[in-house]
Amino acid sequence: MSAPPRVSPSLRQILRDPRLALMLALGFSSGLPFLLIFSTQSVWLREAGVSRAAIGLMSYAALAFTFKFAWAPVIDRFDPPLLGRRLGRRRGWMLLAQLGVALSLVGLAFGAPATSLAWNIGFAILTAFFAATQDVTIDGWRIDAAPPEKQGMMSAVYQLGYRLAMLCAGAGALYVADFASWRAAYLAMAGLMLVGVIGCLLSPQLDSAAKKARAPLGAFGEPIADLVRRHGATLIAILALVAIYRLPDFVSGVMANPLYIDLGFSKTDIATVSKLFGVWIGIAGAFGGGVAIARLGLMPSLLIGGVAASASHLTLALLAASGAQLPLLTLSVSVESFASGFAGGALIAYMSSLVSPAFAATQYALLSSLYALPGKFVGGLSGFMVDAIGYVKFFVATATIGVPVVVLTLIVWRLAKREKAEQPA
Repeated sequence: MSAPPRVSPSLRQILRDPRLALMLALGFSSGLPFLLIFSTQSVWLREAGVSRAAIGLMSYAALAFTFKFAWAPVIDRFDPPLLGRRLGRRRGWMLLAQLGVALSLVGLAFGAPATSLAWNIGFAILTAFFAATQDVTIDGWRIDAAPPEKQGMMSAVYQLGYRLAMLCAGAGALYVADFASWRAAYLAMAGLMLVGVIGCLLSPQLDSAAKKARAPLGAFGEPIADLVRRHGATLIAILALVAIYRLPDFVSGVMANPLYIDLGFSKTDIATVSKLFGVWIGIAGAFGGGVAIARLGLMPSLLIGGVAASASHLTLALLAASGAQLPLLTLSVSVESFASGFAGGALIAYMSSLVSPAFAATQYALLSSLYALPGKFVGGLSGFMVDAIGYVKFFVATATIGVPVVVLTLIVWRLAKREKAEQPA
């Protein structure tokens, strides 16, 4: 006797799911630390007189997000000390990581980059490590918490929480720093990690699902072999495309805030235009990418996003050449934020389409690590590049990275069509 057909839940049923509220809180917790060790901290460092070269090198602290797959099997296989018995494996590691982020941000709050940069470097690395660990645990909880037909909405709510956290860590932190101090700003951000802690404690324990079909510690061979089996030689072009698709944004992002400071914009100007207005424009861009995928298809949207994200850096070059003009700052932030949000949404959808349901978490972690790796390494040298050629030529150079992105997208698109045509009907 055949099983009854699976009925997809209605949108109203999905929206009434209490797990969405938890996902919003966990997405907020995941998004809060990133800007505090990256973009926001670069404003603090530049204001304190730290060189552009050193600021660029500081971005290497975020490499923890790139290599998080290296310790993910430990989190997947073993219970955390002390907390595992009370909270379970997923929630225990999550809470431990969240407390680590909060304490590391407190450490950053007491930094003095003008006289003791090593203190900031050390606590930035600690913050990145705990934040990346938190991402692993939250991704695992999300995958275990909802069936495939609800994952789209879970991911959308996660992104909303993430963006709201970016508002706090970007505009919010700069406002507090401008009207109080950097110490007050980072202490306030550490306190906001309580949102994620509450979400963790209220979330259901899912260890029974988390322990099913657990792979041996360090076993990444089978998920990689599955990608090779399904994509064949095309996988080489796919991996190259994933690796360089967001490279322009990663490279230019490190130097955008130092540009604003060097042009003479105040922290309030930067917070209002870049961190507040720009975040909402980025959200609009992400939704625009979703609409484009639904109307045009995945590969056309990926192509449009790659072109737009790279070309948008020409507005930053124009700003650098024109000087401190607030309307031009607003224009450049708008164009860059929308294009970045569009491209980011398209890439997430594309990477999600590549993974197999049997290895979704591991394969997605590997792909997401790959797309961040080149940008992190090259971005660390961005300060030296600006010192050598200036802001204008630097942002023009990052825009030209769009050329190989377009070429690789067209190659992958053509190979994907060929693979589909060769599949048996």
